[in-house]
Amino acid sequence: MRSLFAKIFSWFLLTLIVTILVTITVSILSYNPNSKVHTFFSLLLRLGLEDARHGWETGGHDGLRDALNRFQDSIGAPMVYFTDGNGNDLLTGESRPDLIRAAKTWPIVRFLRLTDDMAFNIGSQDGKYHFFIVMTPTRAIASTAQAIHLVVLGVIALLCYMLTYHLTAPLRALRSVVEGFGQGDFHARAEDRRRDEMGELARAFNRMADQIETLLAAERRLLLDISHELRSPLARLGVAVELARSGQAPALPLDRIQKEADRLNDLIDQLLQVTRLESQTQRHREPVRLDELVRDIVNDCAIEASAQGCALVYPIPANVVVNGDPELLRRAIENVMRNAIRYAPSESKVEVAVEHGSEAARIRVRDHGPGVPDEALPHLFEPFYRVDSDRDRRSGGVGLGLSIVRRAVELHHGKVHAANVHPGLQVEIELPA
Repeated sequence: MRSLFAKIFSWFLLTLIVTILVTITVSILSYNPNSKVHTFFSLLLRLGLEDARHGWETGGHDGLRDALNRFQDSIGAPMVYFTDGNGNDLLTGESRPDLIRAAKTWPIVRFLRLTDDMAFNIGSQDGKYHFFIVMTPTRAIASTAQAIHLVVLGVIALLCYMLTYHLTAPLRALRSVVEGFGQGDFHARAEDRRRDEMGELARAFNRMADQIETLLAAERRLLLDISHELRSPLARLGVAVELARSGQAPALPLDRIQKEADRLNDLIDQLLQVTRLESQTQRHREPVRLDELVRDIVNDCAIEASAQGCALVYPIPANVVVNGDPELLRRAIENVMRNAIRYAPSESKVEVAVEHGSEAARIRVRDHGPGVPDEALPHLFEPFYRVDSDRDRRSGGVGLGLSIVRRAVELHHGKVHAANVHPGLQVEIELPA
């Protein structure tokens, strides 16, 4: 039985059947002629007693015979007796003291054998009559089961079916969605309107599917961007090689070859950085003086800013200490700073600030350039993303610097985001203090 539906339904139905059988068995097993507690089986005997008494007292032998036949036919008992208080059979006149002796004791062990005949007895309250059924416990259990039990069993079986269907229908639907997703339909999603565990499972699958779809889309985009980035310098290298072979102005082709080789080397270095960062989950941590680290980076970038015609402004803050990897933090902050310098207008300022809060330290880098379109802000930290491909290519960027920043900050459990501040773009890095 491999179907979960069949397993759940079978367990429900089997539990129901066992419950009914146990209830009937306990009703008979708990029967005691000397007890004042009435069970379903004892009430059945009392009905037989009252019907036989009424038949005897109103119709004599014929009335008693009719009453005993009715009772015997209704429950299928092989032997039924009605006696006076001394054990004399009122229908045949035989003396049956053995029945009274057998009925005065209630041997449970004998009952559990199920195949031995037993005498089930009930006496009238005035002590004048006794009513006996002689049958096996198995037949007693079968005779006690009424047609209403089958009706109840059918109704509850239907409810069990409906409940089982309700429990397993989301799993069947999720299975078909998973199969479709596995066959390449990455837009397949499960119904998640339910508020129970099945709904939580569907929502967990949908989140996983969203993440996988995003990763696959990023991987395809990354491959396309890498192939595009490699194609251009390789094509220029080919042209430069042909010029060098022609012997015309050999210095110019060699300079182009060197430039394109440097560009390829820089691209490969940044790709390796991104790959390393994506594969890392934790690094060595130590206390880092963030204010001093940023000051060193500002000093290193000052020459580049001067060549661009802008100036770096960094007011020295108070001591700011964070726990992290100094080399990884340096790389992230330097990429943000160089990106700001690259797009800063001539004779403008690039403002750098470090702030220390109770819960986080913040580094802000702002240029006074044109900024970026608002719809591009959420994508700035994606690999190879460019707001303007031609502008970035002229400036020498390949769109990996800010993605390295994001991953480095995430490894420190921090956050990074960009915003237009009119004029210019401000990038803020937030690190746990």
